[in-house]
Formats: sequence, C-alpha cells, structure tokens
Amino acid sequence: MKVSDFDYELPAGQIAQRPASRRDHARLMVVGGGAELSAEPPRPPVTEEFLISDLPGLLSPGDLVVLNDTRVFPARLRGRKESGGRIEVLLLSRTSASRDGRVETWRALLGSSRMPDAGQGIDVGEGLQATVIEPPVEGRALLSLESGEGVASAVERLGQVPLPPYIERPDGPEQEDRERYQTVFARHSGAAAAPTAGLHFTRELLERLESKRIRRAALTLHVGLGTFQPLRGDALPGRIHSEFYRIPESTARAVDETHRAGGRVVAVGTTVVRALEFAGRGGQVVAGEGWCDLFIAPGFPFRQTDLLLTNFHLPRSTLLMLVSAFAGRERVLACYREAIRRGYRFYSYGDAMLLEREAADGPRASPLNASAGGGV
Repeated sequence: MKVSDFDYELPAGQIAQRPASRRDHARLMVVGGGAELSAEPPRPPVTEEFLISDLPGLLSPGDLVVLNDTRVFPARLRGRKESGGRIEVLLLSRTSASRDGRVETWRALLGSSRMPDAGQGIDVGEGLQATVIEPPVEGRALLSLESGEGVASAVERLGQVPLPPYIERPDGPEQEDRERYQTVFARHSGAAAAPTAGLHFTRELLERLESKRIRRAALTLHVGLGTFQPLRGDALPGRIHSEFYRIPESTARAVDETHRAGGRVVAVGTTVVRALEFAGRGGQVVAGEGWCDLFIAPGFPFRQTDLLLTNFHLPRSTLLMLVSAFAGRERVLACYREAIRRGYRFYSYGDAMLLEREAADGPRASPLNASAGGGV
C-alpha cells in the first residue's frame, strides 16, 4: 500500500474550529458490518447516527472502556529575544530537571523570523527565563528554563494550549480551550496534544456507563506533536515517532479478565489502541512503561482491541491508517465519504465514529446494540 491510498477530499468548512456545545452532544456514527463494497458503485457500510451520550445503550454489561488519562500541558510560550524580536516557543519534551524544579532542560520548537544563537536568552514572561543551549536546527533547539517559583508552575501560569495547526483563529487559543481541549479524566501531565476521542466524555456519561456495569480502565500515552507531522513520500513508514506510555497492572488485568469473560475491550482513541497493542504483542497486555513507536497499517494482527471510538482523522495520516487497519480501508473511506455527505465535523473538536474490528475474512455483522441508543 501507499500513503496516497489513504487520501480523501474534505471541504474546509467541515474542519471543526470549536467544540460542540456540550462534550457528549457530538454526533456519533455507528458503523455496522456487511458493507457491500463490491457493488458498482460501491455502497457505504450500514451506519446509524447517534450522539456520544447514547454510548451506554450501544455497549453491553461486561464490556471494558479503556481511556487515555494523559494531560495536555500549556506548552506554547510567547516571548522576546534579546534583540527585542518576537519568538514563539513550543515545548516538546523535558530532558532534565534540578531537584528543586527551578531549572529544567527542554527540547523545543522555535518560531521566529530569525533564530537566536546558542547562549542567547529569551524572555518568555514574568518569572520565567529561557536560554538557548544549542543552535536551532530547522527550528528545533535545546533550551534551559529557569524560574524561582519552579518551571512547571511558571509554564502552567504563562503557557497557552497548543491547539492543532488546522484550528485557525486570528487570536489563537482562548480561555475555553484550557478546559475543552482537556479530558475530564486527565491526570498525568505530558501531552502536547489531546487524545481527542476522550474529549467527548463527561463525568455524567462515565457514571452512566458504570451504572450499566460497563467497566472502565485507564492507561497513559503522552501524545506528541509527531501526530500532526505529514508523511513524506508515498511509501508507508516502518515505524513512527515514539511516545511515552504507562500501563498499570490493574488495566492489564482488566483487559485479560474482560476477554476471558467474553466481553469486549473498547479503546477510546487511537492512542489507546497503540498502547494496548504495543504492550500486548505477545498475546496478553503486559503492565509497565516505556516508549511506543508502533506503526499500525492494514494487515496488522490486532490482539487486544475489539471496538474503537475515534474521531475523523486527517487524510494521508498514520491515524487514518490505523483506523483503516482496524475496520478495513475501503470500509473506512466509504464511511468518511458518507460523513462528509451528512455534514459531520472533522478532526480534534469534531464528531466521532464507533467501529467494530474487521474479521480476517472481511467485515462482520456488528454486535452493537444500535436500536437501544435512542439516537438522533
């Protein structure tokens, strides 16, 4: 396969610039099996339309919903160089920190008409000073950050949410984004981008799932900016950017118990799929932490994930390739065409779809209880 096999055209007006009025009021396309893709012209798979709030009626007691509890930190800083020129600093990953947290070293992406040299300082706000350690290469640099109150506290106070590049607003992120571009169950800070499928959940929805005896577990995968990087060329990559993950023993055990009992593991987002499948390559999810660089494309043997709740993704992206591997490329692209026709909103603040994993011999009849959701 080639990167161009995962392309589609999206009207710019369907790229969501703001979230839905309420988290769980985003639209949800539920995709059944039995797609007649061999027909001429190909027919889209059978789909039902619901809201995210209908999810408890689509799942069954004994299912396990797995969430990514990473927390997006306000990684975008605006400052001035010693020359007085403006510069934007996007913090990517921390490489070291002093014991008291007042000095930290970070890899960062700099945006400026003229890059600062090594040794030059950057004033990024009251109480926070940055110094360039190594000369920037293609905008990437190693910085030393210093703050008397502690670097983490200063960044939290001064930084902005790093919204994806396709959310284009003249004044950049707004105060609302601090809350809405963060899941309600976020715990562990370290992500440069949100696990967007999780943005749809409210505390009330989580309680309703629990009341129906649908179990819940969490893992952590810190989403990096590599998730937005376009693929170069037309050949599929062997591996992609690495992202830190951690899977608790309780989550690994819950996945195993769910499968043994005949329940289904529902991954909320592609990040959960990557972490579970990376840690479960041997057939059973192994608790632990490390760096995940797993690339999932059609032909990948899924072992841990049965259902996938996910947003609509960028064309020619590794995320679209993962979803296509999970539910079938032609099936997924047919759903995308149908979503465009119906006016669904795409990308991070957009709508979602609930997919069953494709069987080895093609799409299966969906076991989803599509009549019980009270859909729109």
